[in-house]
This record gives sequence, C-alpha cells and structure tokens, in this order.
Amino acid sequence: MNKIENVSRRFVLKGAAATGGLVLATSVGMRRAMAETVDLSYKTGASAMPHGVVTNPKVFVSIAPDGMVTIIAHRSEMGTGVRTSLPMIVADEMGADWTRCHVQQAVGNEEKYGNQDTDGSRSTRHFLIPMRQIGAAAAAMLASAAAKRWGVDVKDVKVENHEVIHVADGKKLGFGELAAAAAAEPVPPVESLKLKDPSEFRYIRKGKVQIVDLHDITTGHATYGIDAKLPGMKFAVIARPPVVGGKVKSFDASEAMKVPGVEKVVEVKGWPWPSVFQPVGGVAVVARNTGSAIKGREALKIVWDDGPNASYDSAAYRTEMQDAARKGGKVVRNLGDADAALKSADKVITGEYYLPHIAHASMEPPAALANVKDGKIEAWACVQSAGGTRDTLAKTFNMKVDDVTVHPTLLGGGFGRKSKCDFVIEAALLSQAVGAPVKVVWTREDDIQHDFYHTVSFERIEAGVKDGKVVAWKHRSVAPTIGSTFVKGANQQIPIELGMSFVDVPFNIPNIRCENPAIDAHTRIGWFRSVSNIPHGFAQQTFVAELAHALGKDQKEMLLELLGTEGPIDPRKQIDGQLWNYGEPYESYPIDPRRLRGVVEHVAEKAGWGRTVPKGHGLGIAAIRSFVSYIATVVEVAVDDKGNITIPRVDTAIDCGSFVNPERIESQIEGAAVMGISVAKYGSLTFKNGRAEQGNFDTFQVARIDDAPGQTNVWIMDSGWTLPPSGVGEPGVPPFMPALCNAIFAATGKRLRTMPIGDQLKA
Repeated sequence: MNKIENVSRRFVLKGAAATGGLVLATSVGMRRAMAETVDLSYKTGASAMPHGVVTNPKVFVSIAPDGMVTIIAHRSEMGTGVRTSLPMIVADEMGADWTRCHVQQAVGNEEKYGNQDTDGSRSTRHFLIPMRQIGAAAAAMLASAAAKRWGVDVKDVKVENHEVIHVADGKKLGFGELAAAAAAEPVPPVESLKLKDPSEFRYIRKGKVQIVDLHDITTGHATYGIDAKLPGMKFAVIARPPVVGGKVKSFDASEAMKVPGVEKVVEVKGWPWPSVFQPVGGVAVVARNTGSAIKGREALKIVWDDGPNASYDSAAYRTEMQDAARKGGKVVRNLGDADAALKSADKVITGEYYLPHIAHASMEPPAALANVKDGKIEAWACVQSAGGTRDTLAKTFNMKVDDVTVHPTLLGGGFGRKSKCDFVIEAALLSQAVGAPVKVVWTREDDIQHDFYHTVSFERIEAGVKDGKVVAWKHRSVAPTIGSTFVKGANQQIPIELGMSFVDVPFNIPNIRCENPAIDAHTRIGWFRSVSNIPHGFAQQTFVAELAHALGKDQKEMLLELLGTEGPIDPRKQIDGQLWNYGEPYESYPIDPRRLRGVVEHVAEKAGWGRTVPKGHGLGIAAIRSFVSYIATVVEVAVDDKGNITIPRVDTAIDCGSFVNPERIESQIEGAAVMGISVAKYGSLTFKNGRAEQGNFDTFQVARIDDAPGQTNVWIMDSGWTLPPSGVGEPGVPPFMPALCNAIFAATGKRLRTMPIGDQLKA
C-alpha cells in the first residue's frame, strides 16, 4: 500500500516551495525492479545492477502561497516525455491548471526520491497510481481546508482549474490562498482517496500538453550533458584501451604537451575487466578546450597491453556461435517432448538467424562535468540514473553519499547506454587529479568503440509439422550475456535475457523446447533499447513467416494460428529457474496471447492487410510481447531493380494497458520505426584483433531522413482503463525488423536471416 506524507514542516523544495505552503511526498511500497527480481545464477549480489528497491518517499508536489504548484520529476528526460507525463498526472488528479505548474528536475538521491533509473519502460508503469494518489490527496486537503473556512460540508465543494469551489453559491478560493491551511490538514489515508473517473481528465489521455522542454530544445536553450559549464573548468578527452580488458603498458606525452592549450596528461585509473560500470582506464589529455584536448590525444604515443581479448575476431566468433547453436545447450524451457515430436513430424523446417553487435550511437555522446573539492563531488551529466550515479561515485571515492551531488541534464538519446556512469567517474577522477572542474567529452569514435554493446546473437529454430499443424518448436539462442559485464566467466544468458521473447514464447504448440548454449563474451555487453527482444523476436517472428510460406498459409493467419484463442498461459513450471516478467507480478501481468492476437488483428485491419500492392512492393507482419506490452507492426516495403529499399508505410498497434500521454506514445513508436531501420539496414559492429573496426557514422551508419518511412501510423488499443499500464519506450523496436524482412520476402522472394540487410538484396 502506498503511503502519502505531509512534509511541509520539515522539507522545503529548493527554489520552489516557500514556508507556509503544502508539500506532499509519497512512497510506492516494495516494488522490486529488473535485476533484483531474478537469480542471476552468479554471486553478484543485489547491487550488481542499478535497479534498486523503491521504498522511500519521493517528494512529488508542493503548493506555494502564491499558488504555484511545483512537481518533482525524479526520472531523466531523454525523449520519452517522462519529465512531462508524470507531473501531468499529478496536476490532472489534483485539479491544477497546467499553466501554473512548474516541473523541477530532481538531483540524484534515491533515499529521497526512490529509484531513479530511467530504463526498462517502467516510469509510467510504476508511478501512474502513486502520482494519481498524491494529486488526489492534495485536492482532498485543499477541499477540506476550504470547507472548514466556509463552514460547509466538504462534499459540497469541488476542486478544478486551480481553485476550490463551493458548488451551492459559486464561492472560490485559489490554491495559494489555501496552501497554508491545507498543510495543517491530516493526509487522507490512501485507501480513502477517490480517484477521478477517466471522463473527468483534462490532460491525461488528451494529448494536448506539449513537453515542458520543447521550447528550450527547439530554440537551442536546453542544457544537455555536453552543455554543462563551471568557471575555470578544464576539458578532457581520454585514449582508452582499444581492446576490452587491455591496459596501458607505457606512454610518451612529450608531443601532446606541445599542442597549444594542452595543460596536463594524466593516466586514468582502470578497473579489471569485467569492471561493471567503472572506467576501463587509459590516458587523458586535459586542456583549455576540447579541440586542443583532441589534438593532444592524437599526439600521444601509447603502448597497449591488449589483454585476454586481443585475438577477438567477430567473423570467427560467428562460426563459433553457429556451431554452439547446432550442438545444443542448457534446457531453459521444456513443454512436452519436442525432440520426439520433431522425429515423428511429416516435415521439419529450420531457420538460423544472426544479428551482430550494435552500438547505441545516441546523437549526444557521453559527456560529464565534475568538480571534486573540499571532500565533496558535484557532477552534471546526461545520465539515465542520477541516483545510481551518485551512489557509485560515493563508493568509488569512499565518500559519504550525502557529500555527492549529481545533476541530471537532458539526454540527447540514451537507449540504455547512459544508465552506465563510467564517463562521470572519469570526470571526477580527473577533477581530483588536476584540482579543478573537468568536463570529459567522448567523441563519436569514443562512443562507438568503447560502448556497452548490444549483444551479438545466433538463433536457431526448428519446427515440426504434422498433418499441417505445428506440433514442435525448438529454439536455441546463443549470445554473450549482460551478466559478463558484472561477473567474470558468465557465459549464459541470465533470466532477464531469457525472459524476452524466448522462454516466454506465447504459442499454442504442444511441444516447446528452449535451449541456451554457453558462449564467452569478449566485449562489454549492455542493455540496448528492448534488449534481447530484438534478436529473439527477430528470429521468432521471421520464422513464423517462413512457416507460413512452407505451409502455403498467409503470414497473419499463421501467426494467429500459433497464438490460438485461449486466455493467459503460464509457462513458469516449464522453465528452469525463474521466469523474468519484466520485474512485475505475474498475476497482474500474465502472458496473454489474446492481447497479442488483438494487436495483430487490429493492425492488419488498419494497414489493409491483403490489399493489392504495386510490383516490387510487399507487406510483412510481426508481433511481440515486450516489456509487458503487446505490439504488432505491418511494414510495406518497396524494392527496386537494383535492390534498393524504401518504406512507404508502417502501421503499428500497441496494447500498453492504461495510458497517459498518447502524443508521446505515438512519438516513441515513430522513433522506434526509425531506429528499427537503423538496426535492420546498417547496424553492424565488427571486431578484428579485439578492436572495433567502425568508428564514426561513415562506417557505422544510422538511418538518414531519406530512410524514414513515408507514412507512420500508430494505433493505441484502448482498454478502457481496466488494465494496468505497461511499457512504451522499448517495445516498438523488436517487431519492426522481422516485419520488414517478411515484407522483403513478399516483394522479392528473398529471405533475409542476417542483419543488417546491407547489400544482400543487391547480390
């Protein structure tokens, strides 16, 4: 049960709530997230990943005597609109006028604000109800204060548009006039709160509130990590080991020191691999400006010890993964007897799929400014987890956490990369070394060559067909695991990865077997937007279309046949270990094929599935349960005689339960389609002698404007506020790639099983 507290007398929001106002805080109880709900199968401890337990009060709302409502945004803004959507919930529920609300970004402080790690598509999912409740509590306290002042029954007053109104005679009092009196009122118990009926919403679900940062972003006044400034600050770039696990053997800085503007060359401490989120080390050039620092780095002479991954070759590694997938591995889900059913099948169909490493390549590379002074650290950075960054800095420098302040700036993209705070620690280490504020800037080459990469994967699926029906499904997934970033020797996917479109396959097939062969990692592996749903979903949904073709069936009808018509399924007893359900209780978020079926049917109708398309065009469909949402995409592709592809139209239907801001949902799905194009057409990172062979957008390409779909339609399923909210930011990416490849097959007859597409259609 959530708890709301009146902290007016013991807490003042800096720069916001003045003495005499009302300040409320809420907590959301024991809500475990991501890694802490799963057995990593390694002795990592609960703190291995920055996804803490949300237990403590988060100061969300205050009303000042002048009537200004200040709402705390405790999550990071990176384009999802979370800095608008969560405060908007509070404002709507409390009857505030949005034009008289101020959104204030929280600094990193998980003791005060709870979990601040902005990833996993969890913000609305976890905070919709607490935000509504604190808004309702504020409204109830304002109403009670007004009723006492007028000597009327509180049932006879209403709160709307920043005023409390006596219904009988129309008397009004503004929020500011009542703030002090409301602060003296007891906080109503959560269970007594009456939340608004959805028909009463002014802002929620209306799509009429623009993001609070829009003006600053569009006029160039927004502050991103790279924009942070302090008087007297220095600029630094770092030459990092080109191979993960490597280190500096020796270096000569004499030429670097001759570059105008260069002031110092410092060796940066590195942590042994796997180093979690700590820096990999290297040599830093500190200068009066970034340009000088870069030129100084170019002049460094460094001898590297490449360490244990010096021979890593991604082409040879692909063969190693393929061999592992064909031999089999640990059984992680078993239903029936898939091997026996395959042996007795009339036909066995096999597909093998490969996706390479992918770099995040957000438009803003990592950047952080830190000032270590008088035993304290203050940092400004584009981090997804301000609270986790604060805690890590305190532990790294052996400081009290109260002596560390982290200011999260806007993020120019994150996609999971910026929940790792290595670049902030680098800035703090250098500030300590030079005795001045230091901004560490990553160049594009740094960003691509020293990333926490999305895992490379090799997927193999076999299906047995008997009397025209699929009776067996065997899926083997080989991929270096995220666990390898935390624990030496981790070589099998952890439950977080296994639970993403793999062991949770929702098909009505009597015999299902999922296997996970082991494979060692040779790079840093991190989470990337939608994580393992990308490779698992690509294989699963491309293979469904292959089954359809082999059996002479329509893609959509094949998918619906596999989903069946039954209600929620429960594969937990068939799984070795624990089913990871995106950190959610299974009872509230079961695997429901009917909802997946619903988005398939809806998007097919809206996209005009089965319509006649011009020569060289094709339609493809794919559907996935990702971050407890259900999403289906139809892609129309056009392939010319030279093998060039364009995408005239994309339609996506999403069932994300109860939703708040349809405009942001549409934006996220539109952006996911563009990101899907990047992954499908261009996303490929290769390694030779342990080194990434790509370094900038000339060799690691991303989608350009002319790659974008001509038309993108987003269809939001309306559950009527009967289902809990689920993820939006991540689910849009995984179904795009298989839908695209299925459309290419429909247009050309060529089956693409390897990403990226590159020149495969021109061969």
